Amino acid sequence: MTTVKYLGEGGIELAADIAGEPSNPPVLLLHGGGQTRHSWGTTQRDLAERGWFVVSLDLRGHGDSAWAPDGDYRLETFGADVANVARELGRPVLVGASLGGTSSLFAAAGDGHGGSELARGLVLVDVAPNIESAGAMRIGRFMRQHVDDGFGSLDEVADAIQTYNPHRPRPTNLDGLRKNVRQRDDGRWYWHWDPSFIVGRMGSEDETRAALAVTHRSSALEAAARSLTIPTLLVRGMQSDLLSEEGARRFLDLVPHAELADVAGAGHMVAGDRNDAFNGAVVTFLERLRH
Repeated sequence: MTTVKYLGEGGIELAADIAGEPSNPPVLLLHGGGQTRHSWGTTQRDLAERGWFVVSLDLRGHGDSAWAPDGDYRLETFGADVANVARELGRPVLVGASLGGTSSLFAAAGDGHGGSELARGLVLVDVAPNIESAGAMRIGRFMRQHVDDGFGSLDEVADAIQTYNPHRPRPTNLDGLRKNVRQRDDGRWYWHWDPSFIVGRMGSEDETRAALAVTHRSSALEAAARSLTIPTLLVRGMQSDLLSEEGARRFLDLVPHAELADVAGAGHMVAGDRNDAFNGAVVTFLERLRH
């Protein structure tokens, strides 16, 4: 893979890994909040081997992309970043997990043509306009922990992730965690994203305010979903505490032409929990969009 830079809204630099031939039809992978472009397991490699040009992007404030100098981590701005990169690629299939999914939904709906001017298709990974407040707040609490003091070692990072995802085996080789954290001059390890993101996007520790923020976001995303005309797939982790079966069915009501793929044994981090099953569901959908 090769690492390149794209320009997002306001000229912010966004890092990405590219794989495959640039002449092949493009796919844009967009990770979830607090993750990086390395969160897709074998997905990028597998799609490139199947004849796609695959771009895995670090969202603003995440990984090796620039931090927003004005602290702008609004969903609309993430969507504008996605739209900028998508236009440069030339109508990619947008594949977005969690924050990457809602950003993709906003980007597609914003083109004024149901997404057809911007993308040839949309894959939402365990996210929809209507999500569970309890699941969203659990993510927020996890991301707020250690945001100021960091971790003393990679073992501590692994312990924190294991506590959050107890169903996933604790890694024995910790080198892979280095892509999700950065070591500062004080020797401690910190998450690989701008701390301002947690304040601007994940909401308050007050549960009432956080629940209201989820409701407000749902209304805007419902309007975006209703406008979609492009082929759309919703992939849900069957053990997810963020997207319930009811939330998924509500999305199918909003977007009647959308398809649903449930991935057994996966939680919210679908691609990480069951990568082979996730790849299979996405490949089947993508093959119909190749031309």
